[in-house]
Order: sequence, then C-alpha cells, then structure tokens
Amino acid sequence: MTKHSELKDFLDAAVQRYNRPEFIETDPISIPAAFDRLEDREIMGFWTATLAWGQRKTIMQSARRLVELMDGAPYDFIINHEEQDRARFLDFKHRTFQATDTLYFLEFFQNFYRGNDSLEMAFSRHLSPETPTVEPALAGFHRDFFDHPWAPERTRKHVATPERGSTCKRINMFLRWMVRRDNAGVDFGVWTRIKPAQLLIPLDVHVDRVARRIGLLRRKQTDWNAVLELTENLRAFDPADPVKYDFALFGLGVLEGK
Repeated sequence: MTKHSELKDFLDAAVQRYNRPEFIETDPISIPAAFDRLEDREIMGFWTATLAWGQRKTIMQSARRLVELMDGAPYDFIINHEEQDRARFLDFKHRTFQATDTLYFLEFFQNFYRGNDSLEMAFSRHLSPETPTVEPALAGFHRDFFDHPWAPERTRKHVATPERGSTCKRINMFLRWMVRRDNAGVDFGVWTRIKPAQLLIPLDVHVDRVARRIGLLRRKQTDWNAVLELTENLRAFDPADPVKYDFALFGLGVLEGK
C-alpha cells in the first residue's frame, strides 16, 4: 500500500467518524439545521457562519438570540419587518460583531430577498459549471454584499473575500453546509448551481494544524493560497468532493486534539 493510499484510508475513516448526525448537536450547523424552509436555513446558515469564531457554545447562543429577535421565523421577519422593528437588535453583539453590523445584515437580507428567491444566486451568478473553484463567487458576493450607499466600512471585516488574501473560512464553511450532499445527514445539499467539486476547504487553526502535521499543507502563511493548496491536495483523494475531508481534519484537530 502506498503512502497516498494509506493517508486516504486514514482520512476516509475519520470522515466516517465525524460526518454523522451526532456531529450536529454541538456544532453551529445545528442552528440552520433546525429549520426546514430553504430561506430560513440560508439566512441563519450565513449569519451563524459569520459569527463562527470563538467557543462553539457561545456562537450557538448568539445565533439562537438572533432567531429569537426574528420571532423564530427569520425569512418572514426579513421580508416583512419595518425599520422600527430593527430597534430590538441594537443591543445584540457577538464579540466584535456589533449593532451596526447587525443592522446592515438586516438591510442586505431584506433588499436581496425582496428581489430573489434564494441566496444561492448571490454566489452562483459569479460562476459557470467550468469554473474550477468558488473563488470568483466569494469575491463577487463580497462586492455585491457591500454595493449599498451606506455600507459600513467596519462590517467589511465580517464578510471575507479572497481578494484580500483571507482564508474566507466562515463563508467556505457556509458553502459546505449548503452545497455538499451525501447520505450522512449533516450538510444540507440544498443548492444545486454550485458543485461540491468547486468548494474550498474552511481553513481554521485546527484544520491548519492537522493538515501540516500530516503533510498536506506546506505553505508557511495561513492565507488564501494555503486554502487553494490544501484543497488541491485533498482533491487528489476525492476530486468530486474534496471538502468532505473538513470533517476529518476538524474532528482530528478539535475532538481528538491531534
């Protein structure tokens, strides 16, 4: 057995351990997973992913608070609320995500959903089936998200773009949730205009550490080029679904402490 096949077997086994419904309970994906309506999953998936830094318990608490503020029905609230209804969000904050950012997210979502059926269009419109990765979708989404006369400059740090060299970990994680489809019951697989093969790895400190330890990432900086390098190496194990190995690398890094 070659070293490549041994590593593939090792990672595939880790995917099997962590890509299962039990994973959801303690992971931020549990917030959008609580909804059946596509738009609710999109809104809370994107917002939860945006807040996903720090302790997972705190991330989930903040996301649940947003659901409460939207009366338990995110899409209905987004579509129908009036400006005075936004006052209830003035005290919401999660680390450096403050009221200004919250109000702008509400503005973006309301403007977008009053003219579009699914948030998928905000990403897929920048791709073709032949586009190798979602890189142009992330860059295009960022430009569109802030295409508003009073888009706050401070909010830009909460919505990453590869054009600034960011790993875009949180948006890549959100896309994994929405695009990947298998029979495991974790990722939703509800978007069809983006292919799982185009996804890029959500690179955080845990994934980064494990990937370097097992020789899948050699670039010194943890940046956008590191995301491309790691995903390309994972594509050698599964060209159609390289990001499934996020379960393996994250699980090994966080849950097993390797």
